[in-house]
Amino acid sequence: MSRPRVVVVDDHELVRSGVKTTISSACEVVGEAADVETAIDVICEQHPDVVLLDVHLPGGDGPAVIEGVNGRMVETKFLALSVSDAADDVIAVIRAGARGYVTKSIASDDLIAAVQRVAGGDAVFSPRLAGFVLDAFANNLPAPDDPDLDQLTNREREVLRLLARGYAYKEIARRLSISVKTVETHASAVLRKLQLSNRHELSEWAHRRNIV
Repeated sequence: MSRPRVVVVDDHELVRSGVKTTISSACEVVGEAADVETAIDVICEQHPDVVLLDVHLPGGDGPAVIEGVNGRMVETKFLALSVSDAADDVIAVIRAGARGYVTKSIASDDLIAAVQRVAGGDAVFSPRLAGFVLDAFANNLPAPDDPDLDQLTNREREVLRLLARGYAYKEIARRLSISVKTVETHASAVLRKLQLSNRHELSEWAHRRNIV
């Protein structure tokens, strides 16, 4: 397996240093940041495979970083790494598009494995936190009488949900067993039918309706 390129985002320098040391044997750390604005700039400049993201930062929070990066149409994967195991924190960052959430009590080898799995397209959660996510999204099916969704085909709805969750076109193609070109066609159709301009607007639209 190739070494994932990683950006570490945490407002504590000692934490960033410790994380970099922990993962350096298996990952290439290409940047770091201590606040929301700097994190967005570094991520958009470096295009890492994975961002290790704290959920509470100066100038905002983890979801603000994800939304800022999505707004610039940069595709990467986010793995939340936080001292918090509060359900609200977990749900907020996953709704924003993170692919996983682990706490800072995680063992070194497990953190490396989590980064590698997220880089490979998996979702990763500390065991106790997975239940929060399942509970939060169990009842989030779209209303059958939503006139906007009624415009979309079943395949377009599938693409919409995966786009809103932060999946790259290649990942969507693999999950749905269709070509990347077909994913792009469906994504364009969704934006046109919903009168949205970009992926960031699409993500916000979907999250307002709990379509994730």
